[in-house]
Amino acid sequence: MKNTSRSIFLALTFTSLGWLVTGTARAEKADRDKPTNVEANQMFYDEAKQVNTFVGNVVLTRGTLVMHAEKLLIKQDGAGYQFATMFAVAGGVTKFRQKRDGGKDLWIEGYAADRIEYDTKTEVAKLYKNAKVKMLDTGRVTDEVEGELISYDSRTEFYTVSGSTNPDGKGGGRIRAVIQPRVQEKQGDDK
Repeated sequence: MKNTSRSIFLALTFTSLGWLVTGTARAEKADRDKPTNVEANQMFYDEAKQVNTFVGNVVLTRGTLVMHAEKLLIKQDGAGYQFATMFAVAGGVTKFRQKRDGGKDLWIEGYAADRIEYDTKTEVAKLYKNAKVKMLDTGRVTDEVEGELISYDSRTEFYTVSGSTNPDGKGGGRIRAVIQPRVQEKQGDDK
């Protein structure tokens, strides 16, 4: 039981990822007070190495936050900081979806073909390979960024999108961003 409680504690810190990749669109505040549930086919915990592993159709939920991966690996250092990695199934994606504050039907979704990493010490989230983050309003995509590497620093609220999986941006490729205008549509406009 001690190992199971410890694993749930470690998984709680990982859910911060959903809040990090939201940029200026904040995740639903009510999710912070919700319990975290992790489902998987298997769980392994190595107390000596401070490594917790969930394997096989991993689903993490906390309120409106839902994350899917083939494998979730959480490492803890001596100072108590966690480094979490969600791995995609071969040929698939790892993904998350969460409701945003500010409206009835606002959502954020993120996808990566390789992995999503989150470091609690640096508070940086990274989405690797064919990465995409999009904001939705009533099912309609409002803003979207995609590239080989999307990095988000929650302390500075700063995005970096690269056409390469190398953090220095070298390696070619282009990024894509779609930013919709924030002008309200006028009712009764017959243009």
